[in-house]
Amino acid sequence: MTEILPNWQKKAEERQKLYKSFLQSANKNKVLKALPALHDEAFEKIDCLQCAACCKNYSPRFKTTDIKRISKHLRMKESVFIETYLRLDEDGDYVVRSTPCPFLGHDNFCSIYEHRPSDCERFPYTDEDVLLKRIPLTLKNSSFCPAVYYVLEKLMINIK
Repeated sequence: MTEILPNWQKKAEERQKLYKSFLQSANKNKVLKALPALHDEAFEKIDCLQCAACCKNYSPRFKTTDIKRISKHLRMKESVFIETYLRLDEDGDYVVRSTPCPFLGHDNFCSIYEHRPSDCERFPYTDEDVLLKRIPLTLKNSSFCPAVYYVLEKLMINIK
């Protein structure tokens, strides 16, 4: 991954203002049309299992449907699942108690992958309108996810 995107983290950090300006002023229809192909291209080049920075440093929101599905899969009562793994954050959302995610293995595989939270399934939102609708989140994600960095760089080249 590093040979494909040398110094990407440093570049992403340096380009935050540029990304913000681009995302605020870009032709939204052109961006949304370009996203699916750029998303696929990014994940042809980037292997999440080599990185897992999202799982190591951040938490998804666990919505009620996620909690029901995962606790059932783990054969735990929902209340026990919440007590064991989750806490309420400052926004009132359930998130993991600690990082890295307790479901992340040493091999960067997720032990509940087939039942993971919808936020995990959708992450890093590079194929949906969240990229434009939640610019602060996109900027944050670009600082630790090489796929977001890749998609933003390609968008800035391709969308004028």
